[in-house]
Amino acid sequence: MNPVAFKIGPLSVYWYGIIIALAVFAGYLTARRIGKHYNIEEKSIDEFLLWAIPAAFIGARLWYVLFNLNYYSLYPVKIFAFREGGLAIHGGIFAGVLVAAVWTRVKKINFLRFADIASVGLILGQAIGRWANYINQESYGNPTSLPWAFYIAGEYRHPTFLYESLWNFLLFAGLYYLLGQRPQAGKVFGLYLAGYSFGRFFIEALRTDSLMLGGFRVAQIVSVLLFIIGLLIFFLGGRNKARSGANEDN
Repeated sequence: MNPVAFKIGPLSVYWYGIIIALAVFAGYLTARRIGKHYNIEEKSIDEFLLWAIPAAFIGARLWYVLFNLNYYSLYPVKIFAFREGGLAIHGGIFAGVLVAAVWTRVKKINFLRFADIASVGLILGQAIGRWANYINQESYGNPTSLPWAFYIAGEYRHPTFLYESLWNFLLFAGLYYLLGQRPQAGKVFGLYLAGYSFGRFFIEALRTDSLMLGGFRVAQIVSVLLFIIGLLIFFLGGRNKARSGANEDN
């Protein structure tokens, strides 16, 4: 598939950017809709995203560059070639959580409840965004003869981007439903971290382009850590059970 969707004069608009933009927009609309049920104004979500989106993109790019220093030290100008892909979701998650922790403290909003809401929008965005990897012919798996294999890079391979997209859509449905039951603050966020990490750990084992740290896959190391952290947040996080969207939620 041609990575260029269309051109405006000399400017090329890439499918990668379009899909990422759709992913961000879908997550944004979801967070705004859910936030209203927890007394978090839409303008608060807008305000947060003005800081979080740039931070997440910078974090995702820096994470990717950090573990590909051999290449980017030779071609430093490529660090800024965002349209060619190269975003690592874990870097984006860490940056987004850091911004949320500071922002909710300043705004006096319950961080765990806000993280619950944001994580539902985030996992939907991740599910959609994985298709940008297909356009760029990246994040694919080892060769396979399975009937659902995709023809990528000259061979039929595991469509690991598809596996992760489907897993994330399932997580989105489950987290959306759970948040609608008004659980303790933090439970949805904890389940997001644990659930995403659980699926990512196994899917990562099939990939051919994993970021590496020595002989270990970085995403698997991070997934184990986030899985444990997620379970701790789920079981030990919020203490006050929200039943009516009361002030304790924000």
